[in-house]
Amino acid sequence: MPIDIVVCNAAVYQPTAKEPSYTADGFEMSVGVNHLGDFLLAREILTDLQPSDYPSNASSLSAPSPVPGNTNTLAGNVSPKANMGDLRGLAGGLNGAGGSVMIDGREFDGAKAYKDNKLCNMLTRQEFHRRYHGETGVTFTSLYPGCIDTTGLFREHISMFWLLFVPFQKYITKGYVSEEEAGKRLAQVVSDLSLTKSRVYWSWNKNSALFENQLSEEVSDAEKAKKLWEISEKLVGLTA
Repeated sequence: MPIDIVVCNAAVYQPTAKEPSYTADGFEMSVGVNHLGDFLLAREILTDLQPSDYPSNASSLSAPSPVPGNTNTLAGNVSPKANMGDLRGLAGGLNGAGGSVMIDGREFDGAKAYKDNKLCNMLTRQEFHRRYHGETGVTFTSLYPGCIDTTGLFREHISMFWLLFVPFQKYITKGYVSEEEAGKRLAQVVSDLSLTKSRVYWSWNKNSALFENQLSEEVSDAEKAKKLWEISEKLVGLTA
């Protein structure tokens, strides 16, 4: 202590699942791991994040967030698109007993659930910034280091995906990056002394140049971010 950097990168992806699975706490698996676990860890550890001279001018709390969660991008408009609606499913507990296991209250869709979770990560960084940046000096960011499609995240996808998606990203979209390069990009965001701006969604273009990616209308929705925060607090037991 103190802690300088926290990177919330835990995730599960179940795009072919026909039925939801659940965490030990009873939440739909992907939202329980990708959003609620991320949110609780960040809240609990926030008091240990203190501004310091190393490795940046301010402490940092970041979340890697793929572009499918941000509908301002081409990939973000591939069906099913991320959309949390009025959060009625989240408010119902996401356990199947109080309604839908999907955040927007609709029928279960494993691919959309993952995208919605990444949207949650981006929205909560906006709310973290609003609530704590001025007081603590902590930098709250999200980032998309590129398409890293060789990791175990895709282990539950169909075999054809593995055969086609990697070469498609390498040679057609040019969006593929290696795990090593992605790690370097993440390290750059949380350690570069010139990148201490909070409330930013960092991305890299095809020339490997870093830029501030534009946020979608939903990611920029301050009221939705506040509502998401309050419901999430209740679900993880931080408020009654």
